[in-house]
Amino acid sequence: MYTSNKEAEKIKKILIINGIIVTSERIFKSDILSENGIITKISPKINRKDIETIIDAKGKYIFPGGIDPHVHMQLPTPAGFSSDNFYTGSKASLFGGTTTILDFVTPNKEQNLVKALSERKKEASNSLTDYSFHVSPIDFHKNIENEISQIIKSGINSFKVYMAYSIGLKYDVLLKIMKIVAKSKGIITVHAELGNEIDKLRNNCAKNGNFSPKYHAISRPNYTESDAVKKIINFSEQTKCTVYIVHVSSKESIEHIKKAQKKGISIFAETCPQYLLLTDDKLFGEFNETSKYVFSPVIRKKEDNFALWKALKAGNIQTVGTDHCPFNLSQKKLGENDFRKIPNGAGGVEHRLSLLYTHGVIENKISLNEFVKLTSTNTAKIFGLYPKKGEIAVGSDADLVIWNSKINEIISSKTHHSNCDLNIYEGTIIKGKPEFVIKAGKVCIKKNEFISSDIKGLFLKRKI
Repeated sequence: MYTSNKEAEKIKKILIINGIIVTSERIFKSDILSENGIITKISPKINRKDIETIIDAKGKYIFPGGIDPHVHMQLPTPAGFSSDNFYTGSKASLFGGTTTILDFVTPNKEQNLVKALSERKKEASNSLTDYSFHVSPIDFHKNIENEISQIIKSGINSFKVYMAYSIGLKYDVLLKIMKIVAKSKGIITVHAELGNEIDKLRNNCAKNGNFSPKYHAISRPNYTESDAVKKIINFSEQTKCTVYIVHVSSKESIEHIKKAQKKGISIFAETCPQYLLLTDDKLFGEFNETSKYVFSPVIRKKEDNFALWKALKAGNIQTVGTDHCPFNLSQKKLGENDFRKIPNGAGGVEHRLSLLYTHGVIENKISLNEFVKLTSTNTAKIFGLYPKKGEIAVGSDADLVIWNSKINEIISSKTHHSNCDLNIYEGTIIKGKPEFVIKAGKVCIKKNEFISSDIKGLFLKRKI
C-alpha cells in the first residue's frame, strides 16, 4: 500500500508501517515516522492521523540509505569525462538504494586545495544524493599545511593520495602529507599500487607487442598492490596517521591489513563488488567485451574473491564501495590498439546493494546486520557522518530503503540508469532490490520509477 494526499514536493510527514527494520546491530518490526526529513518516532504502532504519506512495508526490510564511499562522477580524463555526471550518476545511485556518495577533489598541479574544492562543489551542485569529498594533495607546496587545515575547517576530514599514476606522490612527500593530516586528526585514503613497477611491467608488455586488454591484468600482479599496502601501513605506523585503503583486491593485501590491525595500527579497508565477484578471465577475449573490465586494481583470481569475503565477515574490511567511474565503449576504444590507453573505470553504484545482498546475505557469507554495516553504517562512522547518516534512529536523517527481497532481475546496460552503454555485471541475476527509496523524508524511487522532481542533494560537512 502506498497512499499520498499531496504532491511529492509538499510532503512533510511520511509514515512507514509494518516494516522489518535492520540496523547494524538490531532487526525488529516497527513503524517509522519522519517529519521534515528527520526520523522523529520509531514505535510498533504510530498514529496515522494527519500523515500525508503512508507506506505499508509488510514483509519488507527497511535499511538506512546506502553510503558509497568511493565514486568518480564527471571525472576528466584523456578519453573525456567519465560518462556519468553528478546528476546521472546520483540518479543511478538512488535507484540502487544509495542516498549519499563520497566523490573526490583532484586539483591541478600546485592549485590551491580550497579553490579546487570550491570548483568541485559547483560541479556537484546538481547531485540528487547528498555528497561530500575526499580531497587529493597531488604535490607539496609552501601553503599545503594551511590549505589542509582550511579544508578540515570547511567540513572535510579525509584526503586521498595515490601511489600510482601521474598524480602519485613520491614517498618522501607522502610522509610529509601524512604527518600534516595526522596532526589535524584527519584520515588519509590511499590508492595503494606500486606505480613505477606497474609502469615498467606495462611498458615491457608493449615492447613485446602485447597490447590486448588481458595484459592489463598481467602487468598488475598481486604484489604490485600488496607491497604498496605493506608500505603505506609502515608509513601509518611511523606518522600515527589513520589510513583507509581503497578498493583492496588481493589476498596478500588482506594479510598485511590483518597483521596491522592486530598490532593496533589505525588501518581501515574497503573493497568493491567487482573484486568480490569477478575474475581476470573476463579480460581474455574480444576487445569490445573485455575492455569494459579494464580498471585498477585489476580483477584477480577466485582465491582472492574468497579471501575478500572472509575479510568482510571477520571485520578486517569495513566498507564496500564501488569506485564508480564508467566509460562508454567509444571511449574505451581509444585503447583498442594499446591497453595502456584504455580509460580505467567501470560503473556499479546502482548495483552495489543488490549484488552484496544476493551474493553475501543470501549465500550466508554475511548477515543482514553486516550488510548494513558494510553498505552504510561503517562509512558513516569512519568519515564523520554518523549518526545523521548510516543509522535508523530518532534524530537521524530520513534516508531509508524499503527492500523487497522477492524481486529477481537481470542486470543489463539496456535497463540500468547509468549514462553508459557498458555494464560489467551484464546478465547477472540479482535477488532483492529497493522497492522504495526515501531521501530526506521524500519518496524519490517507487517501484523502479523516479517520482520526485524536487530531490536535491546537499553538501555534507563531516566531523573529525
